[in-house]
Parts: sequence; C-alpha cells; structure tokens
Amino acid sequence: MKIKLTFSIAIMALGLFSCIELQQVLDVYNQSQPLTESDVAKGLKEALKVGTDTAVANLAKTNGYFGNKLYKILLPPEADIIVNNISKIPGGNKLVNDAILGINRAAEDAAKEAAPIFVNAITGMTIQDAWNILKGNDNAATEYLKKTTYNQLVNLYSPKIGKSLDKPLVAGISTSQTWGTLTSNWNKIANNPVGKIAGFTPVNTELNRYLTEKALNGLFLKIADEEKMIRKNPLNRVTELLKRVFGN
Repeated sequence: MKIKLTFSIAIMALGLFSCIELQQVLDVYNQSQPLTESDVAKGLKEALKVGTDTAVANLAKTNGYFGNKLYKILLPPEADIIVNNISKIPGGNKLVNDAILGINRAAEDAAKEAAPIFVNAITGMTIQDAWNILKGNDNAATEYLKKTTYNQLVNLYSPKIGKSLDKPLVAGISTSQTWGTLTSNWNKIANNPVGKIAGFTPVNTELNRYLTEKALNGLFLKIADEEKMIRKNPLNRVTELLKRVFGN
C-alpha cells in the first residue's frame, strides 16, 4: 500500500511538472510569435483604456485636481488683477480661495463622467493608427486621442462642467455663486471713477469654457503620464497583451 501511494504521488508530481513545463513552453512560443496587426490594435486600445481609466479615477476623487500642483486649476489669467488687488475687496482672500477650491471641485465632479466618452473614442482607432502609435513618442497614444476627440469631449464635457458649477460644492454654495460674488464685487470697483483712474479693468470671464479647457488639459496630462508608465515600466502592463505589445 505504501509503495502504491508513493508511486501515485510520483505520477502526480510528474504530471504537475509536465503541465508547468508545457505552460512555460507555450508562453515562450507565444512571446516568440510576431505581433499581428490585430494584436497591436487591441494592445493599444487596452493601453488607452487602462490609462484613461486610471487618469479618470485619480482626478475624479476628492483633491484629484485640487491636491496636485500639476493638475490644480487656478483662476483665469484675467483674474490676476483681482488677486493683485485683493485687499480692495471685502473678504477678498476668502472669496478667491473659495473660488479656486470650487472650480477644482467642479472639475473633480465632472471627471466622474469622462470614462464612457473615452471608451467610445478608443474603439474607433484603426490598425494603422495603432502601428503609428506603437512606433511613436512616449505620448503618441495620448496625442492621437487628444487630436481625434478633443472637440467632441469639449461638447460633451462642457454641460457636465456647467452642471457641476451650479451644484453646491463648497459650504453649500456653488462655484458659480462664489465666482459671481468675487467678480461682481471687483467689477463695482473697476467701473467706478476711482477704479477707472487706477486703470482697473472689469473681469467677465466665461468660467464654464475656461474650466472645461483646463479640466481636459489636466486629464490629458494625466493620461500622458499613464501612457509613459505603461511604455517604460513593465509593472504597469497589467495584461499579457500589453506585455507583448510594449515589451518589443
């Protein structure tokens, strides 16, 4: 009985070793096969899906924009005159800080809706596009995505930004309200005789358009970072196909 048991264990071990060995042979065989056009296209789409999913998830969370100096959205350049003369506005510093926090919260809120838009864009990539991206620069996929989807993303994203701007986000007050209070108080100063003599100019920036542009620029910057990591770091290639496509 003992001999039979030992013999059975030996057979099982041999079978297990053979399966492992066979899998290793198959892995080597698969890695050695040239990439087909379909492999490259599918791999690039996977890379963009991984990159966009990660970018959206990171920017959509609280402080995704506000907590990172690379993506943090500041007031429009036209508002520099307000910041430089903030002492002239009652409660000016708080209004500016609330406005900056609000526009970043609006961007974080809107980013939650971006993933499906990118998915639809990625599916339209052609095989030739994929080959060009594979042989391109570290941000070639991101540039392709930006070139082919930016206007569409603006049109789809802007209403979401607008909705976020009107949503109570900071202390129960919407970003639009905070921005409106800040610019209204400033414009009263800029439009009075003393303000005109001082050379102050009113600020009438369309916040929705500005925020949409800045939010999308931050999103594409994050996607570019993710693309570079997939290209450079094997640990970021989370599927076998990505390992094959970007390992060559």
